[in-house]
Amino acid sequence: MSERFPRVERVLREACGRRFTGAVARIELGGRLAFEAAYGTTRTDGPARPVYVDTRFDLASITKLFAATLALRLVAAGAFELDGSLERIFPEWSGTPHAHVTPRMLLAHTSGMNSGADYRTILGENVERFALTRPLAGVPGESVVYSDLGFITLGAAIERASGRSLSAVSAEAFARPTLAFTPRGTERVAIPATEDDGWRGRVQGYVHDEKAYLMGGVAGHAGLFGTAADVAWLTEQYLAAANGRPQSLLPADLAREALAEQAFDPVLRRGLGWALKTSDENSCGRLFGPQSFGHTGFVGTCVWADPARDVTGVLLTNSVYFGRGDTRELRAAFYEAAILDLEEVRA
Repeated sequence: MSERFPRVERVLREACGRRFTGAVARIELGGRLAFEAAYGTTRTDGPARPVYVDTRFDLASITKLFAATLALRLVAAGAFELDGSLERIFPEWSGTPHAHVTPRMLLAHTSGMNSGADYRTILGENVERFALTRPLAGVPGESVVYSDLGFITLGAAIERASGRSLSAVSAEAFARPTLAFTPRGTERVAIPATEDDGWRGRVQGYVHDEKAYLMGGVAGHAGLFGTAADVAWLTEQYLAAANGRPQSLLPADLAREALAEQAFDPVLRRGLGWALKTSDENSCGRLFGPQSFGHTGFVGTCVWADPARDVTGVLLTNSVYFGRGDTRELRAAFYEAAILDLEEVRA
């Protein structure tokens, strides 16, 4: 299969060992597998293991897409309203500016909540309570501020509305054996390592994100571990709804609503959980169409789908292993190579 995607292979083989120690790329066309390959190892030193196509990665902020889907399922079930107040779920918000925050705002990053917090300032805090009670940075609904605290809040809303832990709700809704929070100790050595952060040492097999780590590894903004196939599967639920194929995770109209612009931002427009292509400077590159939707994760993960071409591309890496440099160029090169290779496959 890989010989049919020479540009993708070239981009990722050249980056392996330099931009990441390990990666898995998966491309689907019309919901069917067109390309899948693994590269490299889990780390560069003695405990290194090969990376396989079914290797689990720290998904980082791609977790937000799964949390958003859980929230939308609760909307569909009538547990809360997309544009309703969350005061019933968060009575501590009564009489505060937070009372104007709705699930739609949390999903579209327009809640007015702060983006995040330096972990060193919240080491002694209950992180969920911190997220719920930190004063707002802006007026709810006015502007886009990408917010981990907003998705920590969303995770808390899912738990309170369902009466179950976020981990349990996720496991039941998605039923993917390779997708879960907090991998077992015996599983960690096979998961690509991320950063040596000077606090925990070389992070491997537990969540890289510091806030999620302080929450025990289970949070709405980060913490899931999964495979490229897991990420592609979730994306297909939305792409199928956009293109008239059956899917059972969400009502089709709600899935399509998630892909519609909810808030404009000159850098990256927002759907419900999803980011929407706004310019050729986005990480999907120049060749994905204007209706494309996707998301990235800090450790080096990303997914984009183009409804017009009916294509999904997932790239999971541990690029933060080599530092916190920008990986937009690598991601864009992968997605542009994917489109050029697909055009030849289709020819």
